[in-house]
Amino acid sequence: MTTEQGFATPPVSPLDGAIETQAHVMEKAKANTLLSPRFYSTDYAAMDRIDVSSMRKEWDAMLAEYEGDNNHDHFQRTEEFSEEARVLMARLTPELRQEFLDFLISSITSEYSGCVLYNEIRKNVTNPDIKALMTFMTRDESRHASFINQSLKDYGLGVDLVGLKRTKAYTYFKPKYIFYATYLSEKIGYARYITIFRQLERHPEKRFHPIFRWFERWCNDEFRHGESFALIMRANPSLLRGGNKLWIRFFLVAVYATMYVRDHTRPKLHEAMGFESTAYDYEVFRITNAITKQVFPMTLDIDSPVFRACLARLHHISAQVDAAKARGRVVGRLKQLSWSALGAATFARLYLLPTVPNELPQQVRMAPAW
Repeated sequence: MTTEQGFATPPVSPLDGAIETQAHVMEKAKANTLLSPRFYSTDYAAMDRIDVSSMRKEWDAMLAEYEGDNNHDHFQRTEEFSEEARVLMARLTPELRQEFLDFLISSITSEYSGCVLYNEIRKNVTNPDIKALMTFMTRDESRHASFINQSLKDYGLGVDLVGLKRTKAYTYFKPKYIFYATYLSEKIGYARYITIFRQLERHPEKRFHPIFRWFERWCNDEFRHGESFALIMRANPSLLRGGNKLWIRFFLVAVYATMYVRDHTRPKLHEAMGFESTAYDYEVFRITNAITKQVFPMTLDIDSPVFRACLARLHHISAQVDAAKARGRVVGRLKQLSWSALGAATFARLYLLPTVPNELPQQVRMAPAW
């Protein structure tokens, strides 16, 4: 197979590393790779010192939205859901089944990662503003993870969330890294969900699982979570200035690159929904750029030919690293080191590309675009 940029990618069987048992599920959920969702800890004392008083009116309105809990009855399965899932699951090809299982496990791990982090912050701070926010966000992420896990259990599988919390490795992030990464992840999550929902609304014959019907209102939570961190950053504008711009650029590149490479390991999943993986990713990037320019001082130039070539190259390198791991022994390890070094150089090239400065007013809030 050759990408549009001309990189030859070795064919990898979609059934390699097949997910068939509970042990496979937990191994996948606990993995700490460049592409897998991680669990985080942070500086709780620093979190406790966060001051949002300069955005008091907007902050209180946001907390009122959380308290209203418009989605309180959304993440509940119906008899129709269960029956539709049973019928449609039987029609999936082995390749699509594996990619969909991988998607569910990754989604559960990501949602539960947020639940664990927010709950730990909630327990370790006394600041009433931060404590209230983290209480609501813990509630939302717990619902999301549990709801997705039910769909995984339809396959006779499921993630042991208690065991995952106990055994998965944690990565320490400073509070500002949490703000940048979580804001961006929530907004990109919104863009992903709404893009899928709109596509399957236009083409219901391609909806191969009922969980996609839930994505429209799910976006309410994703969007609101992002706005919560946007308010924190607006209330503390030093987070958006000076040397912190370098960190913002880093997280923009890291999140976009990770999404691109991960999505290109699931071509059958996107094909089943009527997408081509690259086109889907760039539509998500376009929506995310439009939203994040309300807060971040720059966006990535996603139309740059060099940017696109670098992402394609990272995908190619990722496939080569996986092939080297599978080969093993001394030669495999040496090849893995060589390709990993090339990946780091490509990421650095992406990081150093010119960005698009943002001059839009930061007080404007974009409503969800559905």
